[in-house]
Amino acid sequence: MQTSENQNRLKYLIIGISILIPVVVAFLYWFAPEKNANSIDVSFLPKVNASINFLVSCFLVFGLVFIKKGNIENHKKCMLTAFILSSLFLISYVTYHFLSESAKFGGEGIIRPIYFFILITHIILAAGVLPFILFSFYFSLTNRIENHKKLSKFTWPIWFYVSVTGVLVYLINAPYY
Repeated sequence: MQTSENQNRLKYLIIGISILIPVVVAFLYWFAPEKNANSIDVSFLPKVNASINFLVSCFLVFGLVFIKKGNIENHKKCMLTAFILSSLFLISYVTYHFLSESAKFGGEGIIRPIYFFILITHIILAAGVLPFILFSFYFSLTNRIENHKKLSKFTWPIWFYVSVTGVLVYLINAPYY
């Protein structure tokens, strides 16, 4: 069993990570150094990122199905896989935006407001869901299952929305990469 002091450290670590990651991503987006045309070619990463997001969506659905059927072991495996894939996505996303200019959306007509609605909600919820994902894992790992269940009912749909809209953002913007 974890001591109260260790639990507090973990909570502060989760809060710190939840603040640090969006700050780093925002910094890279707005204040990254000039991109060098001779730098590493990372043009393939948006497709990789969309693929990772698709897999995260699948594992989230599988995890939900398993827990609804009472299969806790497979639920844990699916959720851990979704978490690891999301972490890999984050590394890939940061790498892409550090080394490459963002693709500018060039769509016109009705698709333009739809795209920006999806993109804006995706960005806001992606930044906002991180502490909830981390605390859901924390509650699960510390065997606080009731807290985990309560928080996960709120967290899962947001995480799922973020992963699905990540794929949609890529698909709608793919012609402009």
